[in-house]
Amino acid sequence: MSRDDTNRFIDEYEQDVDEIVTACDGDVRAALKALLLVNERLENALQLLSTKLADRRPYRLQLLH
Repeated sequence: MSRDDTNRFIDEYEQDVDEIVTACDGDVRAALKALLLVNERLENALQLLSTKLADRRPYRLQLLH
């Protein structure tokens, strides 16, 4: 990845973080808690999908996430 691409991604992350903190009325702790909850939901959804996929195969594979 080029330096320009990296800088662009960092800028996008900065904007995303600013939006999340703003949505939490400037409370960084609340923003962090919100992100942790979203991450937990995404991990649960991924685990569920991985399990369903593995159950459909004639043999079970160790799935990574």
